[in-house]
Amino acid sequence: MDLHQILFESLKTGFVDRGVHSVNEYHPQLLLNDKIQGRKVLSSLLRELNELKKNDEFWFSVAFVTTSGVASIKNVLLELERKDVKGKILVSQYLNFTQPEALRQLMQFKNIDLRIVTHGNFHSKGYLFKKGSIYNLIVGSSNLTANALCTNKEWNLKISATPISQIIHDTIQEFTRDFNDATIVDLNFLKYYEPIYISGKERQKHFEEANIDSIKIVPNAMQKEALGNLKRLRALGKKKAILISATGTGKTFLSAFDVLEMNPRKFLFIVHRENIAKAAMRTFKKIFGSTKKMGMFTGNNKEEADFLFATVQTISKQSYLDNFDSNHFDYIVIDETHRAGADTYQRILNHFDPNFLLGMTATPERGDNFDIFKSFDYNIAYEIRLNRALDEDMLSPFHYFGVTDITVNGDLLKENADFRLLTSNERVDHIIEKSKIYGCDSGVIRGLVFCSRVDECKELAKAFNDRGLKSIALTGDDSEEIRNEAISRLETSDLSQKIDYIFTRDIFNEGIDIPSINQVIMLRPTQSAIVFVQQLGRGLRKAEDKEYLTVIDFIGNYSNSYLIPIALYGDSSYNKDTLRKLMSGGSNLIPGASTINFEEITKKRIFEAIDQAKMHEKRQLDNDYTLLKNKIGHFPMMMDFIEHGSRDPFLYVKYAKSYFNFVKLIEKDFNHNLTEKEVKLLECFATDINNAKRIEEVLILDLLIQNGSISVAEVQKIISNNYDYKPTIETIESAIRNLNFDFVTENKDKKLQPVSLIHKIKNVILNTSKIELTDEFSQSLIKPYFRDFLLDNIEYAKYVYDKNFNRKNFINGFILYQKYSRKDVFRILNWETNPLAQNVGGYIISHSLKSHYFKFRLK
Repeated sequence: MDLHQILFESLKTGFVDRGVHSVNEYHPQLLLNDKIQGRKVLSSLLRELNELKKNDEFWFSVAFVTTSGVASIKNVLLELERKDVKGKILVSQYLNFTQPEALRQLMQFKNIDLRIVTHGNFHSKGYLFKKGSIYNLIVGSSNLTANALCTNKEWNLKISATPISQIIHDTIQEFTRDFNDATIVDLNFLKYYEPIYISGKERQKHFEEANIDSIKIVPNAMQKEALGNLKRLRALGKKKAILISATGTGKTFLSAFDVLEMNPRKFLFIVHRENIAKAAMRTFKKIFGSTKKMGMFTGNNKEEADFLFATVQTISKQSYLDNFDSNHFDYIVIDETHRAGADTYQRILNHFDPNFLLGMTATPERGDNFDIFKSFDYNIAYEIRLNRALDEDMLSPFHYFGVTDITVNGDLLKENADFRLLTSNERVDHIIEKSKIYGCDSGVIRGLVFCSRVDECKELAKAFNDRGLKSIALTGDDSEEIRNEAISRLETSDLSQKIDYIFTRDIFNEGIDIPSINQVIMLRPTQSAIVFVQQLGRGLRKAEDKEYLTVIDFIGNYSNSYLIPIALYGDSSYNKDTLRKLMSGGSNLIPGASTINFEEITKKRIFEAIDQAKMHEKRQLDNDYTLLKNKIGHFPMMMDFIEHGSRDPFLYVKYAKSYFNFVKLIEKDFNHNLTEKEVKLLECFATDINNAKRIEEVLILDLLIQNGSISVAEVQKIISNNYDYKPTIETIESAIRNLNFDFVTENKDKKLQPVSLIHKIKNVILNTSKIELTDEFSQSLIKPYFRDFLLDNIEYAKYVYDKNFNRKNFINGFILYQKYSRKDVFRILNWETNPLAQNVGGYIISHSLKSHYFKFRLK
């Protein structure tokens, strides 16, 4: 079929009858931003740009362009420049909305001809791509801004056409006419336009400031939900709770709203730094006004007040604690409460007995396995992690760029690289080059650089200064005053005093508030997803005139780089397939207007790290198990890991053959009365039945445990209702064989043989079949541990299968794009036994199946 015929068929599908089968690539498409479906207009735009080759072209005609829009597509624009793919971009001065800095960034690309319409109400939004003998056109409502491409309610239509079509002829003619009449964007134009843009921004700012007094501070939707939970906990008689909330999501405001609700006579707010105590007091004054007397209780200042804001170092001293009765404070808030295991915090917790105690933290996870949750009676008031906060627009969007660190003799920089390589001129120049390419939202950099070593931190700051970038290195040896001075210089609008970068090693991971940071550079191997999120969070606070955060992560030959997608996407399952999907999905799977971009070499290295990572090492499994146990107050089951977004519990099955085995291994006081055969049954169910590869066995087992027996017709009806297909009798019989563990070549395990768990009984008169449990299996199910662990395993299997199942992608028992073991393939094909494994790839042909002839390539 030639191209014209393919297009004709696609047009029939798109505009006449959606039942007509045609090539999906050329279907007319409605492009939307839909966070529920994980759709973004940006994804379609990036796909079109990525598919362009040399001699292809692209044309944009958009009214508005912002730095966030440019950042969203910058990586692919850099690649197009490398491939010498030509482009023309036409924007508008309409309403003076287009940002000069966005124009300045687009001017960097030698392959782009940039022009601007300076008169009239130019308001077009169209994107045209010439791809060989096909043109793809996107027309609709999306400007070149991150919000328009990622979050706003937008409608855009994408169509494919030939060069001789009327629509392409008209589009090119219209674009050419507008483009030829427009003004070339160069330094002279920016010199003219920038003052106009700034003047407009200042007028808007004055208007907002004039009306600021009329703005009442009220809780946002997330805070209202958390406040409701706190109120309910107190109604139940609870005196303690912990709030888990990402950096920048308004924890302090939330606590102030809750204190306002309780209206305590005496209140104490505890932090670990004086500057944070002062900031917290300012927040409370915004809520309470002058209705409460507030004061500081720090090393430098010990005031008498109803509401005290104290540093832990000061108030934890016994001489000061003795000045307060245990019930002196009605309400106490402890910020950064993940530090509560320290002696200073423990002295405070042991001394005071308030009416209510609230702990707040962004990261309750600790490396020493201290049970923080126990200190707050396991009452979790609310939990909002980074991705949820981004989804709710509580944080500044970010544009992450994973770039390749320098190569040495053709090899990427390693995590234990020599100091001379870390601070070499080549590396310094490479860092500066990338920092300029990716830039920031305003063009005025306020950067924070995280280094791997103190000496690297100091040397790189010196090298940046030598190259004209004003920088300061801060380490743990620097005093609070020196740190505050550096922060003040980073944030100041006085350009004679302002610095560009603060270089540091870990001291700014938490407990520091620098909202104006608009560029974070990471120059160290990622050893912890928690630390990565903490460092990313330094730049995610919203600030006036801040549009987004630029994150530049220099990635070398690091073994733990698989932690990067875990941190960025907030996925703690440590499931390799999930991580690969996240990496492949790019910006589609990150909430809001944020984007994630990797250079090709870097992406390849991360995929290799995922492949090589050992996700079920005992130490890692123990750590996550203990953390979740501490969080919920008892040993977790598999579904607890799912409910709390923790490690994929099947990794525990991989390690110990069943989750029951792992619990038995780690819980020293775990007493059970299961026989060897029952323990083995739990293993076989976990690995061969409840591995989420086929649903029939899982549902039959579940229904039998709940009801004792069920008819074959009922099984078929339930599956038909839930999954929109009716399993054959052959499939039901195959599932029964598997449930009795007959689907094996040979079974040498004496602990399991013989086994008969379920019967299928045929009623010849009624022509019906019933499935029921054997007496032996029913007796095992009376034992609570056997029943509970089996049901938990069943619920996990149903959850994973339902998550992966898509009726459109379900073919002959298999779900497209899912991975299947050799054994699973044969049982899904209803083979009576599992054929002997072959040492080399080959073919297996079955003539025994009644209705199908199968030929599979085995690897």
